[in-house]
Amino acid sequence: MNLVNFRFETGADGVALLIWDMPDRSMNVITPQVMDDLDKAVETIVADPAVKGCVITSGKSAFSGGADLSMLQTGAAEYAKALKEKGEDAANVLFFENSRRLSLLYRKLETCGKPFAVAIHGVCLGGSFELALACHYRVMADDEKTKVGLPEIKVGLFPGAGGTQRVARIMQTGDALQFLFRGDQVKPKAALGARLVHEIAPRAEIVDRARAWIVNGGKAQAPWDAKDFKNPSGKVFSPAGMMVWPAANAIYRRETYDNYPAAKAILHSVYEGLQLPMDQALTVESRWFAHILRSKEAAAMIRSLFLSKNELEKGAHRPADVPPTTLKKIGVLGAGFMGAGVSYVSALNGIDVVLLDRDQESADRGKATIDALISGSVAKGRATPADKEALLARVTATADYAALAGCDLVLEAVFEDRTVKAEVTKRAQAVVGADVIFASNTSTLPITSLAETSMKPENFIGIHFFSPVEKMLLVEVIMGEKTGDRALATALDFIRVIKKTPIVVNDTRGFYANRCVLNYVREGQIMLTEGVPPAMIENVARMAGMPVGPLSLNDEVALDLGWKILNAAKKDLGDKAIDPRQERVLRFMVEENGRFGRKNGKGFYDYHADRSKSLWPGLAALAEATLDPDTVDVTELKQRFLVVQAVEAARTMAEGVVTDPREADVGSILGFGFAPFTGGTISFIDGMGAKAFVALCDALAAKYGPRFDPPQLLRDMAAKGETFYGRFLPQKKAA
Repeated sequence: MNLVNFRFETGADGVALLIWDMPDRSMNVITPQVMDDLDKAVETIVADPAVKGCVITSGKSAFSGGADLSMLQTGAAEYAKALKEKGEDAANVLFFENSRRLSLLYRKLETCGKPFAVAIHGVCLGGSFELALACHYRVMADDEKTKVGLPEIKVGLFPGAGGTQRVARIMQTGDALQFLFRGDQVKPKAALGARLVHEIAPRAEIVDRARAWIVNGGKAQAPWDAKDFKNPSGKVFSPAGMMVWPAANAIYRRETYDNYPAAKAILHSVYEGLQLPMDQALTVESRWFAHILRSKEAAAMIRSLFLSKNELEKGAHRPADVPPTTLKKIGVLGAGFMGAGVSYVSALNGIDVVLLDRDQESADRGKATIDALISGSVAKGRATPADKEALLARVTATADYAALAGCDLVLEAVFEDRTVKAEVTKRAQAVVGADVIFASNTSTLPITSLAETSMKPENFIGIHFFSPVEKMLLVEVIMGEKTGDRALATALDFIRVIKKTPIVVNDTRGFYANRCVLNYVREGQIMLTEGVPPAMIENVARMAGMPVGPLSLNDEVALDLGWKILNAAKKDLGDKAIDPRQERVLRFMVEENGRFGRKNGKGFYDYHADRSKSLWPGLAALAEATLDPDTVDVTELKQRFLVVQAVEAARTMAEGVVTDPREADVGSILGFGFAPFTGGTISFIDGMGAKAFVALCDALAAKYGPRFDPPQLLRDMAAKGETFYGRFLPQKKAA
């Protein structure tokens, strides 16, 4: 048997070992060729009477990350070709059969008549875990790196190779739905407790345990294929079932606002599938899967959250002619919340950190913050006491600039004040010299002007983290006018080491993310003055797809900070640079009422001792009119929230601040949670079409003002029928 992606061995005990080990790949993924190999292996095992059964395992450090989603683009191209050549009906049949190929293959394995066991180590996710679920016995390595899960929902899909049907027959229905909706990765003991695996064992023993199960008479039949099988939660149409399904539907709507077709497809697949025998249930799942594969939401989310995100993380904009940077030791200036966060993620990934502040007490407070972060991980079982000790040993808290000697990168995260930043830059470079790359974590001040205080502006760059650093995936890299390739390469290499996702933007006030998200916050403030009820503002924003309402978000980032930014913009750019309604709101909140946000327990919300919060009744004073909530156009409110951000993203593209639509999309979702189901700010425009988007902008601008005016670039694109991805997507990666 000639297999490309697997090694096949048969032991003296008659048990075959199928080792998944794809050549020239660090991680196993499911491809059409892998499916061909697996099909061939099943046929061979069934046909050979000397083979009692088979154990499937991985030859890599992990089992598999699941399907190679880029093959979905191939499927779309094949559909388009068939549509053109054979017509819609034939194209739909082809698409459906191709989309269910993996499901049919797994069912073939499951019902082949010989026992299959799987030995899992490392991550086993998506389609590869669906393979494991189709095996008759599952052994999982009992270590920290081994996890199983079905995360497809996070890229707009759902498990379409039997996952919804097998999980719903293993777990109680409510638990199964939660597992499928959340897409979480589950550790060994939790997986065993949920009956997702049959056994956990030390990694060195998993293959032997799986083999022993077959040798000792393991049965080649899944529980759901037995005549006496009963669903864990009973029949759908039963008193127990009716306790589950109305609540499940309500929870789905509360969490998704019907924006995510894949989540609804999970509900349909499980609800309908549990009423049918397994083969028919799998057909139902396959039909829903094909439907979701054709959805615009899945296409947009796969492109942005999988394909584009991976390309950016691999260095899509890294200068190809700069050799890899070795980062063994970095300096972080400023031991506040941001500086401590950067130090934590750096030390967590093996980098030695000098955490420096104006005095030892301040530096020690920063290290205490790091201690608290790693202690939290230890308490949750995500790290060991030894991990904590090693991480803290990598962080040197000091007030002595001489400790920066030998640093490969210095990053300042001090207060947003030009004078302070200039001083720490000068003192640090006096120790490390002009050739060490120097980065600023500023969120508002232009990098070009900050670079003027450095010895070599070409070695100065912006590396803007988002708060909290340990949780937020995005890092915004800002190029000053004189920033050189080595500075960019070093910044991207650093971000890759700390496992974040970079976007590269050019210098401007607010860069990219803050320009867009501040528009969102401002729109909520303007709605307050219009008389829109505060609760409606918050709820409609979530209905539009935003993770939190604009008032809540403003409280988190601090109202007094917003007030300072507004006044700075007014001072630097004049009265026309600000909205007088926003100025009135922030003056009322900050200056007149001392409400700074969550940090002082009062902002747009009141924050209570029991950690709950409620909207402040005093917000009614901001309304310039009294509106009947029933007369407010909810659809228009949703449009305003999304369009005001997307049109700003279009302006950044028009101005050359952002040059790649992938970065605008990925940055908008990871940086400020722009409605993920749209694929991001630019995909939102492309999905609607430039012509329709411009018409919507013009309608909103006529009613609400010039903040909705589209840039000339968009009007030109609308006239030519262009998209941002068609016009701006680089044809070749830089590295």
